[in-house]
Amino acid sequence: MSNQKSQSKSTLWDWLTTVDHKKVGILYLLGGAFFFVIAGIQAMLMRIQLMFPEASFLPYQSFNEMFTMHGTNMIFLAAMPLLFGFMNYIIPLQIGARDVAFPFLNALGFWFFLLGGIFVNLSFFLGDGPPDAGWTSYVPLASDQYAGSGLDFFVLGLQISGLGTLIGGINFLVTVINMRAPGMSMMRMPLFTWTSFVASMLILFAFPALTVGYLLLMLERLFGANFFIPDMGGNVVIWQHLFWIFGHPEVYILILPSFGIFSEVIATFAKKRLFGYTAMVFATLVIGFLGFMVWAHHMFTVGMGPIANAVFAVATMAIAVPTGIKIFNWLFTLWGGRIKINTANLFALAFIPSFVMGGVTGVMLAVSAANYQMHDTYFVVAHFHYVIVGGVVLALFSAAFYWWPRMFGYKLNEPLGKWFFWLFLIGFHLTFFFQHFLGLMGMPRRVASYLEGQGFSDMNFISSIGAFMMAIGFIFFLVNVFVSIRSGNPGADPWDGRTLEWTIPSPTPEYNFAQTPLTRDLDPLWYEKMHGDGRMKASEPLGDIHMPNATILPFLMAVGLFVSAFGFVYHNHWVAAGGIAFTFACMFVRSIKEDHGYHIHKEEILSDKEVE
Repeated sequence: MSNQKSQSKSTLWDWLTTVDHKKVGILYLLGGAFFFVIAGIQAMLMRIQLMFPEASFLPYQSFNEMFTMHGTNMIFLAAMPLLFGFMNYIIPLQIGARDVAFPFLNALGFWFFLLGGIFVNLSFFLGDGPPDAGWTSYVPLASDQYAGSGLDFFVLGLQISGLGTLIGGINFLVTVINMRAPGMSMMRMPLFTWTSFVASMLILFAFPALTVGYLLLMLERLFGANFFIPDMGGNVVIWQHLFWIFGHPEVYILILPSFGIFSEVIATFAKKRLFGYTAMVFATLVIGFLGFMVWAHHMFTVGMGPIANAVFAVATMAIAVPTGIKIFNWLFTLWGGRIKINTANLFALAFIPSFVMGGVTGVMLAVSAANYQMHDTYFVVAHFHYVIVGGVVLALFSAAFYWWPRMFGYKLNEPLGKWFFWLFLIGFHLTFFFQHFLGLMGMPRRVASYLEGQGFSDMNFISSIGAFMMAIGFIFFLVNVFVSIRSGNPGADPWDGRTLEWTIPSPTPEYNFAQTPLTRDLDPLWYEKMHGDGRMKASEPLGDIHMPNATILPFLMAVGLFVSAFGFVYHNHWVAAGGIAFTFACMFVRSIKEDHGYHIHKEEILSDKEVE
């Protein structure tokens, strides 16, 4: 059966039913960007409230809701999905595959994420308001006694969204293990693929802990179970352990793919092979391993005792070593290179000092005695944002400028990009650098106001001005996206790239590779440019290509869980049971329906090549 070219498909139905990893990747980017904007607006509202002492811009309850939803949206619903967008689009191209291992599950994971995230944010309009117990939602503050129905939206929505993330992580693991092109051994994989692979392993082992924690909290809030209520024999510290056994690997789930992005960008624009590739791979694996051994450094003040505190302090300091190896390898990659300065590379270069600052304050917080003084102050807020914004967000913007021509067929405007970069970077440092000193002076985090004579006024004012600069910079980025559409197609390899994603035509064909490539080196495209005829060698003759069919079932399965979550929140067990039954019915249909996909015939592929 023949099929129309994917480039001509643009209807809503095509996007609702797609299982193409490239379209799913773009959907992740759109969904993540939507929640990123929401989280950014919430951050701006908080910074306006804190701009002056004793301000009354936001009621204190609204402030609590804002910082809860800002953290929730930014960590769970913006940073991770945006990374998943690049992972979805780029990893199959980097390893020479035509799709991910499980296209159906890939689409299912996206719809779970999106509808789960929408469900969390519907608490602004439904029930008795959004959750207000912080993005960590510690009990007993998050128990039924203190938190309203917003916490039910939070717990149920994040369980649905987290299930989608877990599905995606498993999918990437199988894709990388099973679908690499001939000649691409594990030690020839690009660093972005390697770091995403290790992050997927962390997802596989970390997310079940969070799922169990949210399940127990849901059972306690909705069905009267007792897990965390001390009066009933529960233990509030168990929640902290369950959350942070997930919560700290989550930092590395975010930062490792970001490290991979910087490795690709720095090597490409230094015109050099990445220095110490093997050391970078093993440093990534060590970070992934140690990431599960440091979670209780979030709990130094809980009262675990000096031995436990010392063990986790040493482990936290040890994880700085493989991270330091990476920093030096990036610097040595730049050393002696023919460095090209453009927006993508500017974000990568700015990352190095910004992230190092976050790492240094992390080692300071690892000292358990000092942590007693700095815990729950703005020093922790500054450290956390230097890691997440100075690492992950800068990586996302670097990746956007780097892979935009691959994904959308046009380059983003460089002058506008540099305006965006400088406004965002300067605003970022103005916002969070001074918060270190606010924390050392004693300003607690998560407070909606402060008094005139406490010495916090000037630095909070500067911090808020920096937040405005970041917001203006991001507007430059949004303008850039639309202004640059008319810039024309820059071709398949606009950056003189090194890896397989730059070997295929622009726009990317539906089938990715007409013939599966044969990789002969770590940087396969660069190797062919230096030692071959500049084009990748094929590992197979040209033939018909099998492709999976589009299907609406992933969307419908997510809708079923979305509806059932409403039933749980409003204690309507018929609606809850009906939604779950609908999801299982879709699963049953998927199980019995024979779906053999379709074939793109060799003649169509040849005609595509002639058009190119």
